[in-house]
Amino acid sequence: MIKNQTIIYLNNAATTWPKPPEVLKAARQSLDLPIFGSGRTTGSQGEDYITLAREAVAGLLAADPPEHVIFTQNATDSLNLLIQGFFAGCETGCHVLTTALDHNSVLRPLYELERQGRIRLTVLPFEEGVVHPDTVEAAITPDTRIMVMTHGSNVLGSVQDVSRIGEILRDHGVYFMVDGAQTAGHIPVNLQALPVDAYVFTGHKGLLGIPGTGGFYIRHPEPIAPTRYGGTGTDSFSLFQPLDMPERFEVGTHNYPGLAALAAGVNFIMSTGVPAIAEKAERQTAFLIRELEEEPNITIHNEHPALPIISFNIQGIENDDVGFILARAYGVIARTGLHCAPLVHRVIDGGAGSVRLSLSWFTTDEECRIAARAVREIAKNAYSQVSSS
Repeated sequence: MIKNQTIIYLNNAATTWPKPPEVLKAARQSLDLPIFGSGRTTGSQGEDYITLAREAVAGLLAADPPEHVIFTQNATDSLNLLIQGFFAGCETGCHVLTTALDHNSVLRPLYELERQGRIRLTVLPFEEGVVHPDTVEAAITPDTRIMVMTHGSNVLGSVQDVSRIGEILRDHGVYFMVDGAQTAGHIPVNLQALPVDAYVFTGHKGLLGIPGTGGFYIRHPEPIAPTRYGGTGTDSFSLFQPLDMPERFEVGTHNYPGLAALAAGVNFIMSTGVPAIAEKAERQTAFLIRELEEEPNITIHNEHPALPIISFNIQGIENDDVGFILARAYGVIARTGLHCAPLVHRVIDGGAGSVRLSLSWFTTDEECRIAARAVREIAKNAYSQVSSS
């Protein structure tokens, strides 16, 4: 048995760790001076972290204008705001598309609207981790108003062709909302080139920020009604929510330490380079898959992921038990279960759940080697027990 006293953290698809030193420093420094925010203070001694973060995210994602980058608590918060805001102005019973690859952050708001009788929902299937554009086009009906889908699967690591799907939806006048929680920071995203209407991101995953930050880019805000109302520091004499951006969707006091950290995380990514991040992730992911394929009782659910995410099961041992052994015996922190994506697991493992290894820029080659040996050792032991029973 491999003995390893240090933590090998391979649950980065949930929350990246460790963070760049610059991120932690920025969060601390943001609290050293009074908060500065236009319209909220007369002081000018501090940094305008809101603007710094907005411009950093806009630069990374090619989101223009920066004022259309909206900050929320996380991707789930963003999706709820966008979905509820869209259907505030949509007639009852309109048709909605989503996919079986999607996370509960998408599925639960939509299924709740369906239960209320406000929408008619179609969940599109996937093949080998991909929802084909032809499948999307065939599902569009005259009353289809919106499609909400993931850009990258948090279970299979597959990236969807949102460019082609977006073109199809645009031709049919269908609003396109994309969940980029797993792709922002991991692969190049150019929102000026992608035909999407809204793109959601979170701060604590690939953008290397701390929890409690996220947001979305919205190309044209008019189809999304505000669902939150309150102080913005602007047009305060009016008792109605401003319609200017970003105040249309941002209310109350921002998470200043979180946005300071987010700006630092995004700047770290831009200085490192997304292509370099993607290349390292691809190399390490391919190594892990090659290693795990050596054991016949390991089932890898996507052997060619485009993101640094590997989901697998070991025959003869429950996924939760694999995770427990990895953590206790080897110091490898993984993720087990359904990963908040139940419809994917209905297809790939009958709803049993899987073990997920997910990497970040800070994952080392040696950590990958140790993790691979640990999983293979667990698989060999399980195979021996099954063979002898």
